[in-house]
Amino acid sequence: MSSPSREQWGSRAGFLFAAIGSAIGLGNIWRFPAVAYENGGGAFLLPYLVALLTAGIPLLILEYSIGHKYRKSPPAAFRQISRPAEAIGWWQVAICFVIAAYYAVIIAWAVRYIGYSFGEQWGEDANAFFFGDFLQAADAPGFVSDYVGGVLWPLIAVWAVVLVILALGIRNGIEKANKFFIPLLVVFFVVLVGRALTLDGAGKGLDGLFRPDWSALGDGSVWVAAYGQIFFSLSIGFGIMITYASYLRRRADLTGTAMVAGFANSAFEILAGIGVFATLGFMAAAQGVGVDEVASSGIGLAFIAFPTVISQMPMGALFGALFFGSLVIAGLTSLISIVQVVIAAVQDRTGMRRVPAVLGVGGAIALVSILLFPTDSGIYLLDAADHFINQYGVALAALVVLVVVGWLLRRLPAFQQHANEASAMRLGRWWLICLGIVTPLVLGWMMVDSLRAEFSENYEGYPTSFLLWAGWGVAAGAVIVAVILSLLPWRSAGAEPIEEASGSAAEAGVGSGSGSGSGTAAIEEEKN
Repeated sequence: MSSPSREQWGSRAGFLFAAIGSAIGLGNIWRFPAVAYENGGGAFLLPYLVALLTAGIPLLILEYSIGHKYRKSPPAAFRQISRPAEAIGWWQVAICFVIAAYYAVIIAWAVRYIGYSFGEQWGEDANAFFFGDFLQAADAPGFVSDYVGGVLWPLIAVWAVVLVILALGIRNGIEKANKFFIPLLVVFFVVLVGRALTLDGAGKGLDGLFRPDWSALGDGSVWVAAYGQIFFSLSIGFGIMITYASYLRRRADLTGTAMVAGFANSAFEILAGIGVFATLGFMAAAQGVGVDEVASSGIGLAFIAFPTVISQMPMGALFGALFFGSLVIAGLTSLISIVQVVIAAVQDRTGMRRVPAVLGVGGAIALVSILLFPTDSGIYLLDAADHFINQYGVALAALVVLVVVGWLLRRLPAFQQHANEASAMRLGRWWLICLGIVTPLVLGWMMVDSLRAEFSENYEGYPTSFLLWAGWGVAAGAVIVAVILSLLPWRSAGAEPIEEASGSAAEAGVGSGSGSGSGTAAIEEEKN
């Protein structure tokens, strides 16, 4: 069975829009502002910039180089680097499967809240409405016992949109969708920020966010937080950028594109921080409290704090529609990229055409998503899966990639040479130092620090039995599935990765990405 010719981006701009769309996700809007606020305010921007230049952009360039060099999805690309390394690629695919399954339901929530913004159905108590009336959440985590129709139907609609876009292909589907979504997202957020800055108390909120606490720079945890934010916000570590770069033409400015994508993502995060804290400043002023008493992140910010603000502010309905519309758009562009990783891997592995692969693979992810998450236990399953798959999936997988590729196989110089040959801006020794020393050490410390907290007390106080299957079980299951898939033979001749040939026709081409980091922590705290 011969494999279909590999699709390609229609232009470099198309790839750039898709990469930016993948990077800009829910975490940019609801995670960065709180992380910056809690870690020195304006002073946090210094370690944040250092982390971007020493970890974020270097990792982006590495993933671009792997995808562009081998023109394959993560499993096939890592297989060409080293046969045993194929398991890393399948690990990333399994991670994407898990993240996509729960990420879609958050988008579905935002879809419903666009409508709720006009009627303010959450009433006087947005917290009780979200967990009770809307999610119908069980009192404690456990197995699924009931389905929630108000979440189920928008979730089905979200998956229908994503699968249609993916079925249309790289150029006609993903590229065109991102060229429409990203400018629309920027317009939405610029209008939203402009409105937020005119609110009473906006200055108080911005002062809370940007007033620098220079003493925080002496705290190692602040620097770790900066690296963690950059890492989780750029869609690196779980195969998205390897996959997207595999559809580039041979001549592609990998380094320049990584710089643009990295700084565009960071610019949007800062814009989001301005909008969020200007709004929280209004909320604090209205309630006569300090900004620190209303500052929150994740689900608590989006679906509890912001609805409360919308009810108190003039023209709240329009503000709410813009905010939740922005969440939907940012979520969709990221979800599309995450699902594409799984589809590309199956295509490379089996030689399947795009539409059957989208219907089969995408349909399977959608089915898992629909069966598990629009339920009375969905919020707990989502929270546990998000925490453990991010901490012990995405971050750990990236650490393993750097250790294997950089330390064991010593292939970083080869990828540096490839990036230099394809780019206008050449990489120097700093790139090797960052990926060979700085980033692995930071990721390693993040793992140690996270595990220390994990074993000191149960995450969110959840029962150990629940965490064993919904948290640790999910993270370990991704590794087990990856190992099993890597041991299966590549029976399809068309799907079997071939050895790299410099200047091959396959590389020539004729036409030319996360976090997740959704930040769903503190569910019990918000609920109570």
